Amino acid sequence: MQILTALEPLRTALAALKSGDNSDRPPEQPMDRPVLALVPTMGALHEGHLTLVREAKARAVHVVVSIFVNPRQFGPNEDLATYPRQLEADAALLEAEGVDVLWAPTVEAIYPPGYATSVQVGGLDAVLCGAARPGHFDGVATVVTKLFNQVQPDIALFGEKDWQQLAIIRRMARDLDMTHPRAEHIIGVPTVREADGLAMSSRNKYLTAQERAAAPAMNRAMRAAAARIIAGEAVAGILADLTAEVLAAGFRVVDYADLRDAATLEDLANWDGSPARLLVAAHLGKARLIDNVAVVASQTC
Repeated sequence: MQILTALEPLRTALAALKSGDNSDRPPEQPMDRPVLALVPTMGALHEGHLTLVREAKARAVHVVVSIFVNPRQFGPNEDLATYPRQLEADAALLEAEGVDVLWAPTVEAIYPPGYATSVQVGGLDAVLCGAARPGHFDGVATVVTKLFNQVQPDIALFGEKDWQQLAIIRRMARDLDMTHPRAEHIIGVPTVREADGLAMSSRNKYLTAQERAAAPAMNRAMRAAAARIIAGEAVAGILADLTAEVLAAGFRVVDYADLRDAATLEDLANWDGSPARLLVAAHLGKARLIDNVAVVASQTC
C-alpha cells in the first residue's frame, strides 16, 4: 500500500493504477468491474470504516482510502483539536485489508495559500445537522468535491449513518454533473452497529463507561418509533415520545428527532408509505451522537 500526502505523487500513483485497467481483475470478476473506488474518511478507523473498504474491494479492482480531518466542517466550538488522530494505526488496518493507496493529505495540500472556493448544496444543508452546525455541510461538500477531483474514482462509498451527508453528496454530484463518480455511483453502505445496537462512530471514544451503557437506548427508542409510524400512528406524537425517551435515557440535549423524506430530506408531518428516514441527533456527555432508521412500507421491526 502506498501512503501519499502530496497531490503530484497521488496523480502519478493513480495513473499507474488506471493504466492497468482490469489487468489485476481476478478471473471470476466481470470485465466491466469499476477500476477505482474511493472511501473518504477522517481516520480513527473502526469496523464501520473497514466494512466500507471491504465493500469497495468487492466492487472495484483498486481501492483508495482518504484520511483527512477537514477543518472546514468543524465549528468554532467543536472538537477539531481533540478529534482522534491515529494515522499509523489506521494505515496498518488499511494495509491488512489490501487497500492500494492511502491518501493522507496535509491541510496545505487540500487548502493551499489563497484558497477561496466553497461548495454549498442549498436547502439540504440548512436542516437537521446543518441547522445545529452552520457551515458544516459547506465544508463537507467542498472537501468531497476536491477528493472526487483529485482521485477521479469510478465509485465512492459512504456510510448510511450520516444519512444527511449521503443525500447532500448525491445531490451535489447530480447538480454539478460529476462523472467521476456519477451520482448513481455514490454508494451508501448500511450502518455498522455494536452488538447492543449503538452505531459505530469515532466519537464513541468520548463516552464514559456509564454513558456508553446508556447510548444504545437512542436506537432502541428509534426502532420502536419507526414501528409505530409504520403502524399508522400520528407522527407528531411519536416524535414527542421519542424525544422524551432519549432524554430519559440520560442524553442531555436532543438537537432533533425528525421524520424526513429519504431522498429530499423534506420534513414529513405525515407518512404516506414512501421511503423515509427517522433521524435523531442528541448529546450524551461530551459526544454528539447521530443515528437514523429506515421507514419503509415493507419494514418489519
